[in-house]
Amino acid sequence: MPIQSIFPLFTTKCDSSSNPPPPPLLPPPGSSKSGEAGSTPPPPPPAAESDKASAPPPPSQAAAEDDIAKAAASVSSCPNPGPLEMATWDVRRLVSLDTYDGVRVDISKQLSPYFACVHSFHLGTSMLPDGKNCSYGFTTQMNDEEGFMMARVDPERGTVDGRIHKALLGGLAMGKLQLGLSSEGQSDQMLGEVDVGAATWTANLKYGSMGGGNVFGCNYFQAVTPKLAMGGEGMYIGANGNMISSYTAKYSFVNGNEEATDGATAPGPTEAPSYLAATYNAGQGMLSLNYKRAVTPQRVNIGASLECSPMTLESQVMLGAEFNLTRSKMNVCIDGTGRIQSVLETKLGREQGSPALNFAAELDHGKNVMKFGYGLNIGS
Repeated sequence: MPIQSIFPLFTTKCDSSSNPPPPPLLPPPGSSKSGEAGSTPPPPPPAAESDKASAPPPPSQAAAEDDIAKAAASVSSCPNPGPLEMATWDVRRLVSLDTYDGVRVDISKQLSPYFACVHSFHLGTSMLPDGKNCSYGFTTQMNDEEGFMMARVDPERGTVDGRIHKALLGGLAMGKLQLGLSSEGQSDQMLGEVDVGAATWTANLKYGSMGGGNVFGCNYFQAVTPKLAMGGEGMYIGANGNMISSYTAKYSFVNGNEEATDGATAPGPTEAPSYLAATYNAGQGMLSLNYKRAVTPQRVNIGASLECSPMTLESQVMLGAEFNLTRSKMNVCIDGTGRIQSVLETKLGREQGSPALNFAAELDHGKNVMKFGYGLNIGS
């Protein structure tokens, strides 16, 4: 007999076959009526007037284009050509070497990160005046971020040479001062210079006293195109009343080897490109043509210089080459008279400041003159 028929009063809700009803939905927070449970939340409050004023308006298309045009106009494709006196420096150092005879020793000591001194000895040489065969010089130099100061004392000759370079106007200009003093006082000289420049030009002003008279001078060097630069220099020498003027044009180019190695530049400082420069000295009537070519960048360089007088047709030609190896450097040059000069410099170690040994030789077959010398640089 079923239990429900015996105990009909004890039937519970769990025994019912129908499912219980679901619980009622709770109203959303902030709602006062239960019938609005399914309604959407209220919209956010409107922004304050101060927030609207602080948000900047988006820039217009015309203003953006004007800013881009101004930035493009301020940048020139013509680089700064550098100082005028350095226009042909690469060729001059290749075709005119510092050769000597005897023994030359330079001992340098770094006393602080900004101060150093050098002791220079030259023994057994025939290049000194008054028949002397030895000399000694003491040099001090101080460098910082804004320039340097250097002084050299020669006790044998009784002379003091000084040079000061200082950045001016926050680096916009460079001031230079050169002094030369002697115990006799007849050959004392002083020269002050100011270098200024911008993105495409450099200029120099100089004033001083040399040879017993005042000296005035100025020069200007302007990049006309990305590869062509032109400039000129004028100087007045009060001691003899001469007015000297010269004009220079320099054309830089990229040869085939440099184009091939453009993507893989050799390590080291940036090297000047190949160029052809012409200088005309109006006072002397001399025309100078200089050519420099980087056969292998940072490795092999060649240079040639031709000086001629258009009026007298007198000329002189000089050729030079430089070979940079891992720990040595070789320079050779020859001129039209058959004079041959060579300098070999090598490092005696791989560490920074290792001693350097160099050999110099000069052969002049026309004058039957031969010079040989060697030098040692310690602490350089």
